[in-house]
Amino acid sequence: MTVFSYRISDKDAGIRLDRFLSEKPELPSRSYLQRLIGEGQVLVDRRPVKSNYRLQAGKEITVSVPEPKELSVEAEPMDLDILYEDEDVLVVNKPKGLVVHPAAGHEEHTLVNGLLYHCKGRLSGINGVLRPGIVHRIDRDTTGLLLVCKNDAAHASIAGQLSVHSITRRYHAIVHGSLSSDGTVDAPIGRNPNDRMKMAVNPKNGKRAVTHYHVLEPLKNFTYVECRLETGRTHQIRVHMASVRHPLLGDTVYGPARPPFPLDGQTLHAKVLGFVHPRTGEYLEFDAPLPDYFEKLLVRLRR
Repeated sequence: MTVFSYRISDKDAGIRLDRFLSEKPELPSRSYLQRLIGEGQVLVDRRPVKSNYRLQAGKEITVSVPEPKELSVEAEPMDLDILYEDEDVLVVNKPKGLVVHPAAGHEEHTLVNGLLYHCKGRLSGINGVLRPGIVHRIDRDTTGLLLVCKNDAAHASIAGQLSVHSITRRYHAIVHGSLSSDGTVDAPIGRNPNDRMKMAVNPKNGKRAVTHYHVLEPLKNFTYVECRLETGRTHQIRVHMASVRHPLLGDTVYGPARPPFPLDGQTLHAKVLGFVHPRTGEYLEFDAPLPDYFEKLLVRLRR
């Protein structure tokens, strides 16, 4: 158990407990902090409090963080939409709501659990026990194509292609507002200095990120676009489109808190994926059809 202590200063008085703690880089994620608060592991002057507790100057906060447990990832039978598979790689069409790999607080029912069952454990080990075979990721609520490596040689080859930006990755999205022309966002992305749960355009501490967008179809109050990634930063398309005032429809993190339609997360689909096969040297490209919810939404917005 590791214990962190904080004395509340006058300038921090009145701030919510959960907000104050979320800004401490030495502490775990905000969702995990909420769990610790609920379990009574966060005390103010030795008394448990709720997340919305307002800080008072002079009082002391103690946060007890249990030692991390070594997670073991179990294989789970899962209905996977596999577009291509051979002895080296696998291309899967990920549905909305499926997390790619396990993490603390989410140890099962992920894509990795299903892949371990399907591949009988034969996946690359470069990214460790929690991310076998995973060389790139897409968000839980983003649908579409993901490339999985079944051995370390394939993993090294694909990682190399990613590092020089030679892999083709084209996403389809619906964004707020009217875009009349194509464009490029070339802006570094890093952690949001005001909210460590988010990413942001961060010229000081961010890494170079480039997104090219192409208008596919104007819609009433929205635009249907294709985004091509030149780099692959966390939440890149979501952050970049929000930075030019065209956030993704359904993205309550970087866009409006209340979407105009009942949606489960952002309307973003990894539609096209192309790469050089690590063994044969042949260029392969795959195209995943839009999911039903996306197609129905387009029909609605065209009326």
